[in-house]
Amino acid sequence: MAFAQLTHRESLRDIEFCLRAVSSKLYHLGIRGRVAHSTLADANKLRDWRVYADLAKVLIEMARPLYADDPVGADLEHTVYAFDATTIDLSLSLSPWAPHTHSRGAIKMHTLLDLRGSIPTFIAITHGRSNDVAVLDQLRLEPGAFYVMDRGYVHFKRLFAIHQAGAFFVTRTEKKTRYERQYSRSVDRGSGLRMDQTIRLTGEITKRTYPEALRCVGYRDPVTGKRFRFLTNNFLLPPLTIAQLYQARWSIEVFFKWIKQHLHIKSFYGNSENAVKTQIWIAISVYLLAAIARKKLGIAVSLYTFFQVLGMTVFEKSPILEVLQSARSTIAHTNEANQLNLFDF
Repeated sequence: MAFAQLTHRESLRDIEFCLRAVSSKLYHLGIRGRVAHSTLADANKLRDWRVYADLAKVLIEMARPLYADDPVGADLEHTVYAFDATTIDLSLSLSPWAPHTHSRGAIKMHTLLDLRGSIPTFIAITHGRSNDVAVLDQLRLEPGAFYVMDRGYVHFKRLFAIHQAGAFFVTRTEKKTRYERQYSRSVDRGSGLRMDQTIRLTGEITKRTYPEALRCVGYRDPVTGKRFRFLTNNFLLPPLTIAQLYQARWSIEVFFKWIKQHLHIKSFYGNSENAVKTQIWIAISVYLLAAIARKKLGIAVSLYTFFQVLGMTVFEKSPILEVLQSARSTIAHTNEANQLNLFDF
C-alpha cells in the first residue's frame, strides 16, 4: 500500500499487476510471496485500521524532534499548532456509512498540524455531517502552546477550556460576536495594525461560557487591503505577532492541498470504513517516513521532488543519496562532435 502511494496506483488490480511485473525485485522489500488482488482486498476489509494509526503515531514522535528548530512564520519559541478539517468526497451508494448531503457521501479529516515542519500530530476521520467544533474535545491540550484556528471554531465554551488548560488560542472574531471594549493600546499603523483592545463578551450565553477578558487585534493586509479582527487569550505577545500567527495558519491549507495532490487519498481502493481509514493512515505514514528520511539524510530538495524520486526508484538498491546526487549532476560534454543529432537541418 505504501508502494501504491509512492507510485500513484489507481486500484488494487493496478497494484497487483505492477508488482507482478517486477516480481524479481520484491524480495529485498520484504515481499516474499505472490501479491494477489484478493489478499489486498481481504486486508482492507479485515485488518484493523488502528494498526496503521498507531504506526503513524510512532512516526510522529520520531519526526517532530527533527523539525523542532524550523521557523513557524513568527518570532516565537512556543509550539504553534494549526487546527482545521478538509472534506474528501465519497460515493454515498458505495459508502453509506459516510453521509454528507442527501445525495453525496464524504469524510472529514480533522488535523492538528505542528507548524514546525508541517507535521500532523493529531488526525480524526469522521463522516461528512460531523460537527467540526466537537473534535476540539478530543485534543490533548499542551500548556504554553498556541492553537490557531479559523472562525469556524469560535465556540467560547471550548475556547475557555483551552484557556483553563494553560494554552493559548488565536482565531478570528465572528460578525455576530457581541463584546464591549475595556482598554485600548496604541499600535503602529504603518505595520498594518489598526487596534489592540482588551474586551469582554456581552452576549447572554457567551459572557457566561467565557467570563474572562479577551484580546482583540485589528489588522489590515497591506497587499490585499482586507481587514481582520483576531481574538486571543494571550496579552503578552506584540499585536503584530498575533497577526503573523494567524497568517501562519495557511500552512495547514497548503498541507491539505499537498497531500491531496501528491498522495492517493481522493479515491480509494475499498469502500468500507476500514478500507478508507486504512488508506488515509498509510498515506500519512508514507508522508511522515519521507519527512523523517529527508531530514535525517540532510536532503536539500523539496518534499515534492523527494517523493517523485522515490516513486521512480522504489525498486532500486542504490542508496537514495546517490540517486539524488545523480539526478542533480550534469553531464560534461567534452566532445560535442560525438553527439548524434536527432534531426538534420
